Amino acid sequence: MSEGYGKPPTPMRFRKGQSGNPKGRPRNRHKSVPYDSVLGQMVTIREDGGERRITAAEAFLLKLTQKGLAGDSAAARDSLNAIEQARTERGDDRQNIDAIVLSVVSSGADAILEPLGLARRKYPADKNRVRWELNPWIVEAALERLGERRLTIQEQREVWSGVRTPGKVNWPEWWEVKG
Repeated sequence: MSEGYGKPPTPMRFRKGQSGNPKGRPRNRHKSVPYDSVLGQMVTIREDGGERRITAAEAFLLKLTQKGLAGDSAAARDSLNAIEQARTERGDDRQNIDAIVLSVVSSGADAILEPLGLARRKYPADKNRVRWELNPWIVEAALERLGERRLTIQEQREVWSGVRTPGKVNWPEWWEVKG
């Protein structure tokens, strides 16, 4: 009864210490995804009644930005991170981005603050009291960009009072103002 289903003949069984796969797993079997070749492919998108061809990476970034503008704060955050990373990799000038931001803010900051999930109106029904409160993630991102620079106590108070939920912010070690 030593042979049968699931019990091969004794001479055919693996010896103790002998691998069932003597050659082992093939090298480089799990290579990383070829992002450049996938994201570099050209795709056709329809926009304003017309079609145009762009790379898959551009289409992905456009879709992410569109979701961010529709109110998806995670998509907005990812979109901003991707834009920032691309800008630093290319070594772009900061002046171009500042000009874009200034033109948007001059046409109304509320056009971008809430849709991108950067801030929320404190008194949405009262048009006489316009006050925006920043979401925790944007405060964390801004503090991270400071690098070695530290804010004064007065600046810390201003930031603290402008955050929607300051208890949810991961404040840096050097931060002194708590309430």
